[in-house]
Amino acid sequence: MINYIEEVNKNVNIEEGKKTLENILITIYLKGGISTKELARNSLLPIPLVAAIKKEFIKKGLVIQDRGTRLTIKGRHFIEEGLGFKKINSDLYMRLLMEPWKEHREIIEIKEELQEVFDNRPKVDVTIDQSKSSIDTSLKRAILSLKNHDLVGKRILCLGDDDLVSIALGFLLKKLFNNTTQHTTKITVMDIDKRIIDYISNIAIKESLSIKCEYIDLRTPLADNFKNQFDCFFTDPPYTFEGMNLFLSRGIEALRRCSGLTIYFSYAHKFPDFQLTMQRYFLSMGLLVSEIIARFNTYEGASIIGNTGQMIVLKTTSLTNALIKAPYKGVLYTGELKETVRSYRCKQCGEIIKVGRSEKLDNIEMLKSKGCYKCNSQVFELIQRENRN
Repeated sequence: MINYIEEVNKNVNIEEGKKTLENILITIYLKGGISTKELARNSLLPIPLVAAIKKEFIKKGLVIQDRGTRLTIKGRHFIEEGLGFKKINSDLYMRLLMEPWKEHREIIEIKEELQEVFDNRPKVDVTIDQSKSSIDTSLKRAILSLKNHDLVGKRILCLGDDDLVSIALGFLLKKLFNNTTQHTTKITVMDIDKRIIDYISNIAIKESLSIKCEYIDLRTPLADNFKNQFDCFFTDPPYTFEGMNLFLSRGIEALRRCSGLTIYFSYAHKFPDFQLTMQRYFLSMGLLVSEIIARFNTYEGASIIGNTGQMIVLKTTSLTNALIKAPYKGVLYTGELKETVRSYRCKQCGEIIKVGRSEKLDNIEMLKSKGCYKCNSQVFELIQRENRN
């Protein structure tokens, strides 16, 4: 099939990127009869530029001017077959676009379906900075990608996925396509935790989700077959500058070379000077901060970050380039920069047990798994935190 987006882009070559042209066509598909003025408002472009883009679409036979802007049969065929919207529940798609955070009946159903999946996921490994996001958070991330037209017909990458965003994406797609798998979206998960890889792979097989999992240590550069492949990516990296820069760099190399692609970057709320340094790193990689949504993410048992985190939506530009391309040999996780030893008191017998990288047990999950040395109880309370570095 002819890629009409590429064809039109040759003639208008807008600085916002080809994805903006695609989004305009999708908007016309969803809102037949839309005015040029409303198209301009939706796409954040000047009216004359939108009029020029529309003229090119008319030349290609994709749209017509008839009581507003409408798709031709040819245009509808391109959207459905070329961009993956065939047989989509357009009513649900539109409701999620207009009210993305409303508790729609279908969203409540997805949460109910996901409950067991999230309850049974592997325990967190704090040594690699894992923390479990809530079902609401993972599903909100999926809906956010729909809101930005980054879901249907796309190649999506999850860099680290102990939050099971890939599963939330898969369940949302099934609901959008009337509980079928008749869509063209492809989701790839890259993770260093084999437990996560195995768990997601098994769920994907059981639920017929289009998810492929890859065991990858991001300290090693991506293989060529993973580069320049994806339309967007999600990541919730280690909360260190080193971890942030490495995950963003590998993700940038995985994205297609195109302006306007989206990076869904989850991170803890930090103090102003820390966030200023973060944004300087974004700029050094040629990334634009498009949106910051405070308190977007909630986590289970992550009291050290107040159980919440922000969603930073980044966009690629013509200057986007990975900061780290070579093999990485430095520190990465928070425990490598600052060892924290935590003292827990057994609630049953009062025994004090320390956990940390230099202790017999690395983390509280291991302690709960083994139980108290004296009474085998698995209920503990944190009484002291000590930084040794």
